[in-house]
Amino acid sequence: MNVPISALLDRKGAVVHSVAPTLSIYDAVAEMNRHRIGAIVVLDGARLVGIFTERDVLRRVVGTGLDPRHALVADVMTPGVITVTRSTTTDETMIIFTEKRCRHLPVVDGDRLIGVISIGDITRWVTEAHRAEAEHLKNYITGGFPS
Repeated sequence: MNVPISALLDRKGAVVHSVAPTLSIYDAVAEMNRHRIGAIVVLDGARLVGIFTERDVLRRVVGTGLDPRHALVADVMTPGVITVTRSTTTDETMIIFTEKRCRHLPVVDGDRLIGVISIGDITRWVTEAHRAEAEHLKNYITGGFPS
């Protein structure tokens, strides 16, 4: 079960939705809603400069009374994003999610962004692995394997 994140990306796909730091908060939220995602990476050209999440909207926009049509993503994004690599394991990723209290982690290969892993992706992976293991054990116990 402790597999590299690359296995999850291979199954999920490496589509990454992003916005520029100069985009309005209103437009960034519209982009997140369009793709039905809870976080979007912020790229300045090809360089990862932050992540903009639902939590940022609640705390830094709604909570402070900012006008989302006039404030920029750069004003409220989370800079200094924690990232993982394709070789980071699912167990290591779960520890990061728990300790850092985040729900999305960009996956990088050197300086290149190659995907985003969410806590939901990890949960689905673990659930499927447990389901497969339970089925395997059930077949073993009941003699369901072919001779």
